[in-house]
Amino acid sequence: MSQENDTPAGRPRGSARQGYTFDVKLWKISKTGRKSRPWRLRWVVAGRVWGDTFATYPLAESRRNELWHAMNRRGEAFEIASGLPESEVRAAAETAEAADAEPPLRWFEFCRKYVARRWRTSAAKTREGMADGLAAVALAMVRRGEGVPEDTDLRLAFRWGIVPANAGEDPPAELKAAYEWLTVEDRPLVDLVDAEVFDDVVYRLSYRLDGTPAAGETFKRRRRVLNTAIEHAVEAGELPENPFQGARRKRVGSNDVVDRRVLVNAVQGRQLLTAVSYVGSWDRNRGRRLVAFFAVLYYAGLRPAEAVGLRLSDCHLPEEGWGTLTLRETRPVSGKQWTDSGERHDRRGLKAREASTDRPVPIPPVLIAILQAHLKEFKTAKEGRVFGNERGEVVGSSTYWRVWEEAREYALPPERVESPLAGRPYDLRHACITRWLNAGVPIAEVARRVGNSPEVIHRRYHGCIDGHEEAANAKITKALEEEGDMQ
Repeated sequence: MSQENDTPAGRPRGSARQGYTFDVKLWKISKTGRKSRPWRLRWVVAGRVWGDTFATYPLAESRRNELWHAMNRRGEAFEIASGLPESEVRAAAETAEAADAEPPLRWFEFCRKYVARRWRTSAAKTREGMADGLAAVALAMVRRGEGVPEDTDLRLAFRWGIVPANAGEDPPAELKAAYEWLTVEDRPLVDLVDAEVFDDVVYRLSYRLDGTPAAGETFKRRRRVLNTAIEHAVEAGELPENPFQGARRKRVGSNDVVDRRVLVNAVQGRQLLTAVSYVGSWDRNRGRRLVAFFAVLYYAGLRPAEAVGLRLSDCHLPEEGWGTLTLRETRPVSGKQWTDSGERHDRRGLKAREASTDRPVPIPPVLIAILQAHLKEFKTAKEGRVFGNERGEVVGSSTYWRVWEEAREYALPPERVESPLAGRPYDLRHACITRWLNAGVPIAEVARRVGNSPEVIHRRYHGCIDGHEEAANAKITKALEEEGDMQ
């Protein structure tokens, strides 16, 4: 390989102090033959060869220019032990001294600052999701020892502590011990890049506190939260690298495909809506107030949060023919600590849409009749909402969940109550989407009505469409018959 001594001829050199030398030769850039870092730069300091490899030629050329300027423009000596110019050795020493002078940023303090930075621009559900994901990681980022609080208390203390409004406040008495442990026994943030610690982090993302696998969506949400936080730490110079890069792990839990066992048929759907009307008939008509609520999930494919935010002004309910629900707002439930208003329900635009957009959903006459009967009996709630509790307030998720659980016991035989059939109110939306697909409604139109992308509809509901197996069998039979004719 050709060498270059780039020192200008006749330039006087001073004597280098001990451990340094002016005997430096800079070689040309060459190719390594490796795919990931194909360019090599080498230089010689006091007879010893040093080098580095680069992903691109410009990077290698930039580094060569830095060394050339140190040799010739600034006339620097190079350290024999490291092969680096004196200025770079000095800068590295200063950085190390600064790092030693400042204690390392710890996990809990990083999370508190990170959440505070994102709080103003995040929805309540996003805030709660951040808290859940980072709290799961916190169980791996605290040291274990005698007197360590229960994992349940550590999670609750973490979720309380990262709310910006709680900064500087004393924790609740029942969480004081766990909170103090978090703030004293948490690991430095940089421990995330330790392989053993990171393995425990991934485990905490993947499993519940009882040791059973978390749902696939839960794992993905938590992983996304942590990855975003780590990327922020890397950009801020708090972490040298993102440990997720290069990490490969099999996904656990659900594969995001709708389970056919949760779907109700037409008879079961009607029986469940009827059963809802019997729930709490002696107690402020708890169930009757919610028949139409569950009906918009079953006949129009609304999400529960969209139904909670539905207003009378959003409803076109003609006496004959089809009507329309024009969705403009969702009221997802969160804790009071996550919303700006201090209410349990946040006020947001439609999911995956701009805040100012709406989504018209055609509704059949059977749903129009149910809504008209509901409005005639219960009128509208506060703010013109179609659904409300007995005080006219927003319907809480705990309220409609309790009613639904009781209705299942009325409508279904005992063996079905224990099954996944319509186990959640959200399963009524699944049943509606499946009904439309089986009726032959194009996937794109189904996606438009329910506020998903066609790709999501195809992926999640492909296995729920009737006739696919029979159609595939018919095609295979035809192919086999044709092969027989050819023989």
